Amino acid sequence: MIRGSEEKQVEKLPSRAAISAALSIGTIALLILGIQPILLGALLEAHTATLKGVGVIAMSEIVALGAGVVIGNTLFPLSALRIIGITSAVFVASLDAATVFMSGDAHLTIVRSAAGLGEGGLLWLTTCIIVRSSTPDRLTGIFLAAQTLAQAVLAAAYAGLVIPSGGWQAGYIVLAAITLMACLAVIWLPAGVAPLPSRASSALKWTLAEALPPGIVLLQMAAIGALWAYLEPLGKRAGFGSEGAQAITAVVLLMQVLGGASASFAVKRLDAVRVLAVGTILLGAIPFAIHRLPPGSTLSFSLLCAAFGFVWLFLMPFQVSLAFRVDPAGRVAMLIPAMQLLGTALGPISASLLVREGDAGSVPLVSLAFALAAAALLFLGRSRFRAGSAKVGTILQVGPSS
Repeated sequence: MIRGSEEKQVEKLPSRAAISAALSIGTIALLILGIQPILLGALLEAHTATLKGVGVIAMSEIVALGAGVVIGNTLFPLSALRIIGITSAVFVASLDAATVFMSGDAHLTIVRSAAGLGEGGLLWLTTCIIVRSSTPDRLTGIFLAAQTLAQAVLAAAYAGLVIPSGGWQAGYIVLAAITLMACLAVIWLPAGVAPLPSRASSALKWTLAEALPPGIVLLQMAAIGALWAYLEPLGKRAGFGSEGAQAITAVVLLMQVLGGASASFAVKRLDAVRVLAVGTILLGAIPFAIHRLPPGSTLSFSLLCAAFGFVWLFLMPFQVSLAFRVDPAGRVAMLIPAMQLLGTALGPISASLLVREGDAGSVPLVSLAFALAAAALLFLGRSRFRAGSAKVGTILQVGPSS
């Protein structure tokens, strides 16, 4: 009975309330990305996790988050968005609370990986609404700017109040409480959404043109993730003290907000392939320049980090735009958030293999290598991308919001 009534409520085009709710849910799901360094640092200081274990815990949750999006896209019914949203939020909040009672690398990795799957389920809901809107690429830019701003605000609250007053345990309890707020936002989601046209057609098959955008996104985000994970030690290597290196992180977050906000307006005016090509060149040039900086070049390092933060979020809406160009139905676009997360995890893991005795000097070269690989895929697909149709937002008939 519940399933039947939900199917009757399926909306073809998300309302403004549904879009706002979806962006809020996705922002809550990704809050962990902004506060994870603070929480893991507190775990390390409390000797609840080891230095090696902290990296495994961090990457396992990010990988699980990306996997959760893929699982949702494959298995979750489109007729039960509200049920999935409430279940995922309660599941994640319960695991956040359970983390307080965990100790040791293995136990923490298991619990945070499970939480990542639930967070991926929440992000899947956001993706479902965004790709069915009339301007998915622009909404992606707005979403990126909003989530980064929320992460920065929460990180500041954690660093200045939550962790100093209550330790890492308070950090996860506060996160659990915020996650439960997603249950309120779920009320504004439609009960269900219509399948994308590609789901209804078994004749559609993956081609090289459709497979290239996820690969490009994976490599671009790996280039970004490698540099971001080691930004603080690279800052110290450039001549900053501990406080200065942490301040650089704040600069990058601020430039991310500006990059995402700028992209939300530019994505309809600029060609996605050209922007991604120029952006990939910058993703290679920035770490190469950082690698070549002599000690004491703090100003140059700061400017490069500012450019890095802006390029990071400016590119992401264009990644979605490229996905729609090769597949206007939105099937490829549904995979982009997962590829972004998996790439963000792949970069640090790869870079960690070359870090020796606390020296992060080789990390920029890893970032450069990923950028070059992304550039190669862009070059390979240039003719196919030009032939693709950029029918973004025309999958569904555009009508008045309900």
